Amino acid sequence: MTIEQQLKDKTFYKMFINEHEDIHPIQVLGDAFQEEAQKDLPDLTRIRFAQGEVYFHHKDYEAAIFKWESIINELEPWARKNTADAYYELGMLSTAEDIYTAIEIDNPTLSAEVALKLFSLYLKREKIEAAISTIKKAIDANPDYPNLTVIAREFFEQRGDWENAIELAVNEAKRTGSPEWFETLKSYVNEGVTKGHAPSYFSQALVTLFSLDLQRFEELAASLWNSYRNENSYYTWLLEINHLLMNLELEKGGGRWLELSRLHKETYFSYINGGYLIKQLQDFIPDLLTNWVRLAAPVHVVLASAAVLSWNELFPASLSMTIVEEAERLISVTETDIDELEECLTLFESITEWASSHDLGENNRMKWVVDQLVDFDTQHVIVAGLGGSGKSSFINAVLGEDLQDSPTSSVVLFKHAEETEISEITDEEITKLSGFSEFQERMDRLRNALESIIEFKQPNQFLQNNKLAFIDTPGLKGNHQDSYDVLKYLQVADTVLFVMDAKAPFTDKERVAMEQIQVLAPDIPVHFLLTKMDTIVDEHEAQLVVEETKSAIREHLPDALVFACSSQSDRTLRPEDVQQFIGAIKNTRNLVDKRLAKLLYFIRTTIATLLQKRLTVENQLIETVRWNEEMNTKLNGAAHQLNDTVVQKSRAVSKIYHEIKEKMEAEIFESVPKVLRECSSLIQEDSNFSTIHLNLNHEMNNRLQDYVEQQVMPMYYHSLLEWLKSCRAEFTESQENLLELGDAFNQMYGEEYLKLECDFKVLDDWRRDIDRLTSRFQLESVNILLKRTPSQFLLKSAGKLFGALSQNKSMVYNKYKSFVEGEDYLDVAKEVSRQFFQPFELFEKSLERDIGLFFKSPLAVLNRAVAETRSEAETNQEILRKLNTNPELFRDPLTLFELRLRQFEWITVAGKGMQTVY
Repeated sequence: MTIEQQLKDKTFYKMFINEHEDIHPIQVLGDAFQEEAQKDLPDLTRIRFAQGEVYFHHKDYEAAIFKWESIINELEPWARKNTADAYYELGMLSTAEDIYTAIEIDNPTLSAEVALKLFSLYLKREKIEAAISTIKKAIDANPDYPNLTVIAREFFEQRGDWENAIELAVNEAKRTGSPEWFETLKSYVNEGVTKGHAPSYFSQALVTLFSLDLQRFEELAASLWNSYRNENSYYTWLLEINHLLMNLELEKGGGRWLELSRLHKETYFSYINGGYLIKQLQDFIPDLLTNWVRLAAPVHVVLASAAVLSWNELFPASLSMTIVEEAERLISVTETDIDELEECLTLFESITEWASSHDLGENNRMKWVVDQLVDFDTQHVIVAGLGGSGKSSFINAVLGEDLQDSPTSSVVLFKHAEETEISEITDEEITKLSGFSEFQERMDRLRNALESIIEFKQPNQFLQNNKLAFIDTPGLKGNHQDSYDVLKYLQVADTVLFVMDAKAPFTDKERVAMEQIQVLAPDIPVHFLLTKMDTIVDEHEAQLVVEETKSAIREHLPDALVFACSSQSDRTLRPEDVQQFIGAIKNTRNLVDKRLAKLLYFIRTTIATLLQKRLTVENQLIETVRWNEEMNTKLNGAAHQLNDTVVQKSRAVSKIYHEIKEKMEAEIFESVPKVLRECSSLIQEDSNFSTIHLNLNHEMNNRLQDYVEQQVMPMYYHSLLEWLKSCRAEFTESQENLLELGDAFNQMYGEEYLKLECDFKVLDDWRRDIDRLTSRFQLESVNILLKRTPSQFLLKSAGKLFGALSQNKSMVYNKYKSFVEGEDYLDVAKEVSRQFFQPFELFEKSLERDIGLFFKSPLAVLNRAVAETRSEAETNQEILRKLNTNPELFRDPLTLFELRLRQFEWITVAGKGMQTVY
């Protein structure tokens, strides 16, 4: 055992014990001390140091400290360290810390030991930051010290201090090249605790591992790749790993990079799925593809090469010619067992899902086409020809049913099925038709007929036995655009059956139509059907027509077959003849490969269609914004006009009401004085003048009550009814105007968008209020002759004083009569008027509010429409702005779909030496 190890273990004392193992160390050291002390120049330091160790082991820490404090030779640093250990054991941690930190150390072992003790002390005192700093300094100073890094790793892991744990693992992996440290680092990556570190942090460790162990390099790189996959730093990782791989000699790596090859494949396809912009990809995809070709596993060689070649076609000069040439070489000599159909359908599904999520329609017609192409058990025969050639009659005769009794307006598929099911398919929806009558109704439709496909499925023995489906098309007219619209589904067919009228076969128009078919589908065989043969009476002439037609056709299509039949009315079409002809024209050779090529054609067609839709969408948005702004202006004007109408109607209705009221007030002010003056006839010379004022006052009130109830109220009631009638006329006129306005807007909208209905219940409420308010009137007693005016006071006094004296009655009589007849009664008329109109005050005040309620609903509808059109205009304007600001948001995904299509072609069609269909 070395001296350093003895000092570490505090077993230095055993140097004095070896020959005295049966004697207690204390006694041995004591004897040695006495013996040394007898010398002229005694050296007691080493013995004292050893004595301190023995005392320490026997937990006599104070004695140990006493011995170690006197050490002054080369053992002094160790003695001070041991002294601190003793204080540590005594629980005097602060003192121990002071001593540990004060030791001057130039010995690596002692330095590490002091650091470990300080580390333990700091943990005990819960000074975590100090503990971390101490252990990290110790590792920096002496990383190879036994168990030092292991202790640090366990400490960091237990505390979940992944920052320091990862730093330790990376540094030690790079320093030692130890597989254990690389495994530790990989375990951290797999636990997901390294995600917060920049990808470049691990680059040097990967480079180191690449030079040591290729398998572990791939495993660690794959773990890091997967850990960053869903993080914000994933893009940075891709740049980093590709830069790293580009600078490694992968060709000399020896081994099959199965996992890295798979990750390259997954990453590449995840970025070209239509969800990213090309400018985001151009920084790393070229390097990604380069590295993929360099390390591609055998199963991925063709796919990686196709990806390189297709990327190079769309983005030339972005890849080195060396890697492009290598890809060309690999794809020409490598076989692949890729499931071509599945890959093709996956691509098509990605495109249609993207289109749907970007409001570009459901593309149901294209989905229908794909469904037909993958139905390998059924041969599709397109029946084409000029209008009136007898196509529909032939189909009816073959199928044994009159399925079409009028010219075909849409593309119609007739197919066998266990149950009858008829569907109309447009890009936006699939509609189930209820039966034959609804199907025929669709056939009679001319407008937009070519924008839909009719799928007619029903049990049919002929179609079932021959595994056949007929696609009937609208009659061609020789017009190029018309022919293209009709023939755009040509690629669905395996065979074309061109129908001609035997009376005038193979006309110039038919020749042009046939040439168009050959241009659109040069690989699809065309055969011919001569119908209406029964219209040629002479059999020899009929035979001559057939032969001449065959001869003319062979000049253009040597392999074409010609079949002649009678019209439907003749019923001479023999099933066995038709079956033999159909069998002869069926095209089953290399069916799967041909269908696959057609699928690629339709995928490219779909991409092109969606690119065109981008322009269509923009134009539609521009038109929609213009239309919404125009409608907003008109609706806003209508709303303002209606507001003005409400104000005008309120004024008009209120004015008429006030005119009636004023008229009635004038009537009251004129008639009340008359009624009261007429009461003078009640005054007689023999009247009791002492109480006459009371009697007169009572009678006057009675007469006023009768006047108001029998004359004023009926007159006012009839006036209000006339007013109500005029209001109804005014409101009805307003309603009619609003209905006309609504109809005008609805015609512009093309739907029942505005419903401008007023609330006539307001008039019913008014009628009810008028009836209620005019049903009866009770006049509260008016003080007419009982006031304390001077004239009334004198009359009442005179009546009491002189009324009993007969000679004075004549004088009082004349005075009373003169007073009653001469009074103006203005204050009484005012009071009667006030009481009469008081119940109508609430009614009068609510007129303006009620008129507002009458127009409330149409006004709300107009305001809502104004807000909606403004909102729609703003929304569409924003969409348009985004489209124009970032056209790549639309264009780039389609470009990437085209990239996927092209690489698929490299794998399939081009790889088999086949020609593409476009």
